[in-house]
Amino acid sequence: MMKLKVLCPAQIFVEEEVTKVTAQAENGSFCLLPRHVDFVAALAPGLLSFELAETADEVFLAVDGGILVKYGKNVLVSTRNVVRSNDLEQLKQTVKEQFQMLDEHEKKERTALARLESNFIQQFMELEEAHAL
Repeated sequence: MMKLKVLCPAQIFVEEEVTKVTAQAENGSFCLLPRHVDFVAALAPGLLSFELAETADEVFLAVDGGILVKYGKNVLVSTRNVVRSNDLEQLKQTVKEQFQMLDEHEKKERTALARLESNFIQQFMELEEAHAL
């Protein structure tokens, strides 16, 4: 048995006793079992799954990249964004909706930043003109 802990910037997202962890690194997917050698990997954005020790249910997480560290019977995962589900189809829909919201927020932020830059340049030019007189 292993203790899986998934950390996000604001919270401990998962803290479970598990028998298996499967994840995706930049160079492919891998599986960790309790007697696996200590291990560190940079995770690619994608799926991370684990099998619960008590029920043997498989749980899926969509992670936005991150770092995985296995030491002894502990597996720590640190990621920026994560979504949990027992159903892959539901997870796919949830991730799609969240990415759509993130895209909309990013577009609004880019528009606001472009306005700030434009106003700064305009005020700078006006200041230069006034100083030249």
